[in-house]
Amino acid sequence: MNCACTVSIISHNQAALVVNLVDDLQAFCGPYVDEVIVTINIAEEVRLDVSQYDFPIRVLRNLAPKGFGANHNAAFLVSSSDFFCILNPDIRLTQNPFPTLLEFASLSEVGVVAPRVVNNSGQREDSERRFPTPWELMKKIAGGKSAVWSDAYPVSSPDWIAGMFMLFPRSVFEKLHGFDERYFLYYEDVDLCARLALAGYKRLVCSDVTVVHDARRSSHGNLRYAAMHLKSIFRFFFSDVYRRVRKL
Repeated sequence: MNCACTVSIISHNQAALVVNLVDDLQAFCGPYVDEVIVTINIAEEVRLDVSQYDFPIRVLRNLAPKGFGANHNAAFLVSSSDFFCILNPDIRLTQNPFPTLLEFASLSEVGVVAPRVVNNSGQREDSERRFPTPWELMKKIAGGKSAVWSDAYPVSSPDWIAGMFMLFPRSVFEKLHGFDERYFLYYEDVDLCARLALAGYKRLVCSDVTVVHDARRSSHGNLRYAAMHLKSIFRFFFSDVYRRVRKL
């Protein structure tokens, strides 16, 4: 098994962030990256001088925008590495996360691995949590906080991991047929982690490895995105996956 990965990045008018992230991969990750696949989800110019990088870069351009899961699934189909990593373009690296993450992703019982995620101020983000419940959702709407998983140990096993950084063994992602493309945006990561749990795979977070989420939450307060979020929430809570995972 080759302990290197394909990195999949989706750009939705985020060209500058994509270039920064690919530069970080070049600076820190070296031989741990087999290739980078950049999906241009809406028409934009992404200037990547491929001669600068030690890994090949493939650019996929959509004729029409696709959802988060559909884009990463399409990237997976043209990838060939033993491990598949999805990264949001607003992730920044200050170290090489892959030696540790790939070590754990190589374990047979592991379905997905992620690092600890912090914001620009160094504060931990809620990127690993318990599976949501309708009651918890109502509390959050009323101003409460999500049930965040403790990161008191070097390696923890939360219920689900946010899709900003997820590293999968290829065989597992393929076995579960990747993301459910009926989720256009939001909750596709929750659904996939729930299906991993139902299949008996662990979801791990390695707290000794940290990445920075340089969040640009332009969608907050946007009614269109709020409607997408609500649609995905209802899809998950009324799904057979949620019904079964509640019983674990």
